[in-house]
Amino acid sequence: MIATGLSRKVSLVAALAILTGMTACGQQIFDGDGSGEAGFVPPPPRKEAPPPPASIAGGETLIPYPPPPATPASRSEKKNPPKPPTMFTKLTSQYGEQDWNARPNDLNNLLKSLKEAADVDYEFEAKAFSEIDEDPDQNPILYRSGHYHWHLNDAEIKKLRNYLLKGGTIILNAGMGSKPFFDSAVQEMNKVFPEAPVQPLAHDHPVFHSTPGIDLDRVQYRPGVRSVYNGSEPVFFGVTIDCRTCVIISRFGMEVGWDPLDDDNILAYSQESAQKLGLSILNYATAMRKWSLENIKKTRYEDAKEVSDAASMKIAQVVYDGEWKTRHLGISVLLKQYNQATGVPVKFSSLDLKLTDPKIYDVQVLYMTGHEAFTLKPEEITALQNYLNGGGILIAEACCGRKAFDDSFRVNMAKVLPGVGFTMLRTGNVLFKEPFDIESMKVTPACAKFFNNSPSIPPNVLTMSINGNPAVIYSPVGMAGAWELSPNPWSKSYLSDDALKLGCNILLFASTR
Repeated sequence: MIATGLSRKVSLVAALAILTGMTACGQQIFDGDGSGEAGFVPPPPRKEAPPPPASIAGGETLIPYPPPPATPASRSEKKNPPKPPTMFTKLTSQYGEQDWNARPNDLNNLLKSLKEAADVDYEFEAKAFSEIDEDPDQNPILYRSGHYHWHLNDAEIKKLRNYLLKGGTIILNAGMGSKPFFDSAVQEMNKVFPEAPVQPLAHDHPVFHSTPGIDLDRVQYRPGVRSVYNGSEPVFFGVTIDCRTCVIISRFGMEVGWDPLDDDNILAYSQESAQKLGLSILNYATAMRKWSLENIKKTRYEDAKEVSDAASMKIAQVVYDGEWKTRHLGISVLLKQYNQATGVPVKFSSLDLKLTDPKIYDVQVLYMTGHEAFTLKPEEITALQNYLNGGGILIAEACCGRKAFDDSFRVNMAKVLPGVGFTMLRTGNVLFKEPFDIESMKVTPACAKFFNNSPSIPPNVLTMSINGNPAVIYSPVGMAGAWELSPNPWSKSYLSDDALKLGCNILLFASTR
């Protein structure tokens, strides 16, 4: 577990740093910069340019290479190659380079590694936030590393939100594990997306598995990290909107692995792990950017005016502490398909409720999904127990087939219905007969890998019953992204047509049981 502050060992490291000439780098640079807080790690000393040789006067210029030839270059001389496209934009700061550029060669070295590994050539640039374009095509990935507190004003929050929703990505790196920067990064991102608070990214997140042949659910840390964290999983946090993680926050330093700094006491990844993490983040961000461009335009189905509340099927999505809204349109698309297949009037508007809200008894079906691990509060467990025992039904699915949600859902449901296990429905079950006859389901390539590379599998539906009646219907295979006709590249999901058919069957089964 990550401690709230640095231990005595790390405090000693910081103190020794001050005694060895890092005082200027660790000093306060603005009021409230966090330099006096527990967990602050000062940036390393800047390398000064060497003075000119003593034999050259101060006003003279040292020319290390022969001067250019006197004759003009031939017109047939090869032209310079085209400038590589910009991938990263490093965000600058008004407080000087020690605030935003403590390791000047971090991105440069990371991109060199990418070129060596994949023969892909990108470059980076440094800009103030005011110079950032809201169009991600102009600056696909924003990067900010720091040791001090980091803040955005209201206009910057609005601008960053628009940029991220259009397909951009921002990477925030706690320089050498400095906690004030990390804390402020989380705080500011919660302002950007108050409806989708920053969440820890589980080790099954695709960002750790986006590079072929490299899985980063386990990484190597420098010894200094052990003062605050004893695990081997990467400690990343993020904000995920419509199955795309657009904000990635690293609790421990990656920059000192890209622009190497030999110090085992700092709170950072090993150089090798930092390199792999950087490349995987880049692979994930570029792939998801391409995917988002293909799926950015969606249609929201609104309430049909002729449908009354009394005559319609209403579904409420469960709000819990965690990433409870993975897709914004999936339920609307499914209900539209259900209406067309069955003629049953439905409500297309969003209804999001906490389990402790008495309004849950006004709906016959609750829907729950997620990507990451979560824990229901005792009062939420009791409320869901009462709802299910009162005849309500819960439909749930692990969005993108994520294991972190799957594991948590099973643990929480064991508390809601103790002693009631999950039962796998066989293919001939009535649920798979109406309105569509389903015997097999086509799946995404990522899902097929888990089923002996088969392009189709039997429908994977589990139930929990009360007095012989199914009260919980659960799919560990993803459906929400497929309902929106756009499962992401790493989604362990059914394909769209089959996912919509299964969703319709589940709704009909729930409404007629």
